[in-house]
Amino acid sequence: MPVRDSYPDGAPCWTDLTCADPLDAQDFYGPILGWEFQQLGAEYNGYTMCLLAGRPAAALLPPPAGAEQLPWCWNVYLATRELDAVYDRVTRAGGTAVFGPHQVPGAGRLAFAYDPAGAAFGLWQPGGHQGAAIYGEPGAMCWHDLTTPEADPADAFYAELFPYQQKQLGDGRAFDYTAWSVPGSAGQPICGRRRAQVPQPYWSAYFAVPAADHAAEQVVRLGGQLLGEPFDSPYGRMVPCTDPGGARVTFCQLP
Repeated sequence: MPVRDSYPDGAPCWTDLTCADPLDAQDFYGPILGWEFQQLGAEYNGYTMCLLAGRPAAALLPPPAGAEQLPWCWNVYLATRELDAVYDRVTRAGGTAVFGPHQVPGAGRLAFAYDPAGAAFGLWQPGGHQGAAIYGEPGAMCWHDLTTPEADPADAFYAELFPYQQKQLGDGRAFDYTAWSVPGSAGQPICGRRRAQVPQPYWSAYFAVPAADHAAEQVVRLGGQLLGEPFDSPYGRMVPCTDPGGARVTFCQLP
């Protein structure tokens, strides 16, 4: 079981689901990913940890007051040991600073921002909480990527924040996908960017499952919606879907 106790700067290290009904989210994700849940209490504003084998794998987050009717969404956090410096670069590179830096007692510091095309992302400077304590196993995060119609500007913006090495995996036209690595990732990609004509750019979370086709059956049975049939890729068998609250998520049977 690949336990993680650190992430290099620029790597997606954590994800949480903004959802108006945590119990509905638990009923959906618990059976598919094998999670148990730990409510952290009022002092953490109802934050709920999703635990895999007793280790933090993700979390559930109540929406801000007045936004209870908005669709659910997964938030992706990029690790940094220098939050203030990276957050300052957001606006200089053409993005929008939204919130933070904010101290989470005993855990770390966070900030939220938008990239120039409007995709939201988080920044996390670890303290007591390094991020997901397990990665790349069934029930754990296994990949993240950005979907945006503005490919080259997105590559340039995020490369201003972190020293990403960005490799084109397609032809750059019909299939435009860049895989991003950082010096601390030993040359292995840590996330990616996909070009697609979508009305609103977004970061996606991928979670590993033991069997993709079984996960697809569970999605439908538990109130989610498939965005297409499960399909094979060089990186595993993918199940793109939305959960009962409308949040996009992909389940992946790793090769």
